Amino acid sequence: MESFVPSTSHPLIPRATPSQTGSHRQQGSSLSALLSTLVPVIVVASIAFLIFLLFQKRFDRVYGPRTYLTVLDQEERSPKQSAGFLGWTKEFTGVADEFVLGHSSLDNYLFLRLFKILVVVCFVGCIITWPVLFPVNATGGGGQSGLDILSFANVQNSTRYYAHCLVAWVFLGFVMFVISRESLFFAYLRQAYFLSPFITSQISAKTVLFVDVPKDYRNEDHLRRSFQDVRHVWLVNDPEDLQDLVEERDQAADKLEGAEVKMITQYVKSRNKKGDRGVPEEDRHQNGHAPGIYIDPNDRPTHRLKPLIGKKVDTIQWSREELQRLIPEVAQKQSEQRQKKGKMTSAAFIEFTTVRAAQAAFQQVAHQTPFLLTPKEIGMKPDMVLWKNLGKSWWQVKLFSALCTAFITFLCVFWTIPVAFIGVLTNVNYLTNQLPWLGFIDNIPKSILGVITGLLPTILLSVLMTLVPIICALLAKQFEPTLSAVQLKTQSWYFAFQVIQVFLVTTFSSGAASVVTQIVQNPISAPQLLAKNLPNASNFYISYFVLFGLMTAALQLLSVVPLLMTVILGRILDKTPRKMYNRYVSLAGIGWGSFYPKYTNLGVIALAYSCIAPLVLGFATVGFGLLYLAFRYNVLFTLGTQVDTKGRAYARALQQLTIGIYLAEVCLIGLFAIGSSGSGSSVGPLILMIIFAVGTVIWHWQLRSAMSKHVTSLPSDLLAEEYRGSDDEEKSYPNGRSHNNPKKVDSGSSSGDDYQVPRSADPPTPPGGFIGTLKSFLLPSRFASAAVISKHILSPHLANSVRPYTQQEREDAYLHPALTAETPIIWLARDNYGLSKQEVHACQREVGKGMEVSDEDAWIDEKGKVQWNERELRKAPIYEEEVRY
Repeated sequence: MESFVPSTSHPLIPRATPSQTGSHRQQGSSLSALLSTLVPVIVVASIAFLIFLLFQKRFDRVYGPRTYLTVLDQEERSPKQSAGFLGWTKEFTGVADEFVLGHSSLDNYLFLRLFKILVVVCFVGCIITWPVLFPVNATGGGGQSGLDILSFANVQNSTRYYAHCLVAWVFLGFVMFVISRESLFFAYLRQAYFLSPFITSQISAKTVLFVDVPKDYRNEDHLRRSFQDVRHVWLVNDPEDLQDLVEERDQAADKLEGAEVKMITQYVKSRNKKGDRGVPEEDRHQNGHAPGIYIDPNDRPTHRLKPLIGKKVDTIQWSREELQRLIPEVAQKQSEQRQKKGKMTSAAFIEFTTVRAAQAAFQQVAHQTPFLLTPKEIGMKPDMVLWKNLGKSWWQVKLFSALCTAFITFLCVFWTIPVAFIGVLTNVNYLTNQLPWLGFIDNIPKSILGVITGLLPTILLSVLMTLVPIICALLAKQFEPTLSAVQLKTQSWYFAFQVIQVFLVTTFSSGAASVVTQIVQNPISAPQLLAKNLPNASNFYISYFVLFGLMTAALQLLSVVPLLMTVILGRILDKTPRKMYNRYVSLAGIGWGSFYPKYTNLGVIALAYSCIAPLVLGFATVGFGLLYLAFRYNVLFTLGTQVDTKGRAYARALQQLTIGIYLAEVCLIGLFAIGSSGSGSSVGPLILMIIFAVGTVIWHWQLRSAMSKHVTSLPSDLLAEEYRGSDDEEKSYPNGRSHNNPKKVDSGSSSGDDYQVPRSADPPTPPGGFIGTLKSFLLPSRFASAAVISKHILSPHLANSVRPYTQQEREDAYLHPALTAETPIIWLARDNYGLSKQEVHACQREVGKGMEVSDEDAWIDEKGKVQWNERELRKAPIYEEEVRY
């Protein structure tokens, strides 16, 4: 479920006289819409969950790949799922979230933590708001009915606004504390995580990307003179036409592999149909004279060089000739550019001897001229780099960024039209009061009308919103240097879009639609009418949080797309051993730029309605709880990490939650202001709320100022005693100072008593029990410091360094992929007739040096289908050990 409709409202408008057109509809349609939406969602969610339980053990690749894939290190695998529902439940609940931190990624762990924090905030919000606001609202005398009597709209006497104001002070103050506490916890967590031996022993931890390098600095000697403790320098080449040649070579190899496998498969099928157990005599020749298996030219795969009108050629022969030409040409150009004979771009990667030196270089001003020799990122892995953007100058990046931001702003405005229409659709029955030609709506059965006003808008907006994060990511890829930066930019844009379009526009349009008759009859009363009816727009969220949580949880567990790819599409599309292997070993990841904004916006909605419709908080607690359980299962058993933001997406989401605080304050200030126009008794709450809003701005500014550096940098006091696990790093310090650190963890240590962040004294053990948990929550500086997290929370797996790099791996780490890309191995499937062996020799003979062909660990079965050895992944010809840069 990609998106949601956040503001389908079913407000109850003031009673109309019997003579009004459509007055029988003015009871509202909340009940019919709720039931019509609830029933199908519960049915679909229940079916999805039952299918999950049935398929969970049958399709291990879909529902538990992390438990057995041998391409993952043993330390990275999730616990093996026990058979049966009870066994699975025990395994699922018995694993702590910290397992994800040590065996998956920091991003995955923090994504789960966001849901836990939202559950805590909403649950505590219920405890704070319900005992006070429910009685105040229910006895407010505003003439509302149903669930609306529990909202602000039912309060007639403005003196009661003091209750809403004081509750807002307490609850929103608690939310501000939680955001501050979590920001501090995140800072401590990333310090402990990124100073663990597992991370600091990686090349990326000590590598900084510099952009806009001046021309006279584009040589290794000059850069070494500009920085201290430099270990390696990679100047980024402009591959010019080399990139195109590499792509042509790889495409030709892919065509050759596909054509060879297709030909072998068809030959085996034809022989099996005839019942032949061996190769017939008429097939034991090739080209009329050489011994071997002869394939009729009509049975050989062909393709056109241009679609429809191009010349038809033999695919195998054409691909061999292309590879014979391209392989030596690519190798020659790679050799030339590796010797720095090619054109250099204005970017460079510099590896330093220590993390401390890298952090110092990342934080310093490197050049006397602004915007030149700018440290752009630290800790990025080579496969996260967008190489085509590294050569863009600072003014090009700023121009692209400004234009793309302007386009997203325009998109927000443009999208208002269809989204507002959907918002009006949720209350279309109210329009019959003023537009008689819509009177046929009154004759529609309530169950069908409930679907039109409840379920249909959800589907329409979901489809409409699917394109938005895709557009945002495509735009960000035009100027951002890394994939992580793309995700963060997408997160910022998409969140703004979510708040404006998915929340505010549809909420106000829906609220306006519900009172359109009264506004037309008395335009002066529009502010008061909207103020009274907008709180009622929370009716949709009261059901939506549970419905969205239930539906999303069920679909996340069911993993519809992976299931379809495994059961149906994968078997149709994957015809070669390579495609089967790649699909089997690849773990899906979460797109942080599109996922975080959706759920952060749900938190914003809960906070915005917390004091004017507190019932929303209870349903939000249930909804976030369901989402947490679903994503927890996926993170533990099915998901990998495709893009690493180093937890910055979580930090940004925390800051974005403050929008919910501001919206709640603005809404209350507006409601108090409208109330004060008719009675002076609401002036007091209005002034108090304005004071609190000013305090919120000051708090937010101070928090951002204090935490800005901690999101991207590591503190010097911890770096001063940086862990060093390799001889090379120790040699960089005179007199072996690293040996003087009594808290240094041995690189082979996996003891839970050791920790990686040195401190002068042992950190305290986090207290247990409810009181202990409360103390840890309230005092993060003492019980959640970097040292405490490092010793008591981080996995022992993180106390081990990565394996030593080979010299070649070090030299190739941050070279442009076009310079290091090797010719793909052609992986064929073996057959019983010997055709695959014949093709292996033919390819090697005709293509020549540089081509490797194999038919090991894949075969054609009796039915003529390609099979491969899933149990021994490391034996596959195309298997390569992952290098942890």
